[in-house]
Amino acid sequence: MYGRVGAALAALMILGAAPASAQTVEFTLINNSSQALHYFYTTPSTEENWGDDLLGEDGTLESGEQGAVTIGDGSDQCLYDFRFETGEGNLLEVPAIDICTLDSYTLTD
Repeated sequence: MYGRVGAALAALMILGAAPASAQTVEFTLINNSSQALHYFYTTPSTEENWGDDLLGEDGTLESGEQGAVTIGDGSDQCLYDFRFETGEGNLLEVPAIDICTLDSYTLTD
């Protein structure tokens, strides 16, 4: 009997020690600012380097538009920093957005 209990406890310990699985998060980005959004970068808040532009090579989110955004960088983190760049050259960085509970994000002036 102790052999089965010991094996079960060992299995639970192995499962508990496994790293959290990577996630893919999709949400709606709403541009309620007065400027066209040309670039949108994210990074886990624990990192220093920005990821790829999530709007893509030819992507622009005009004022008043919205679109689906997917973060699938292999991270298991929930807190992300966002970086927005407009066609007019304005830059906005927003720290510590919880993407695990995010359904939409609205950019305003």
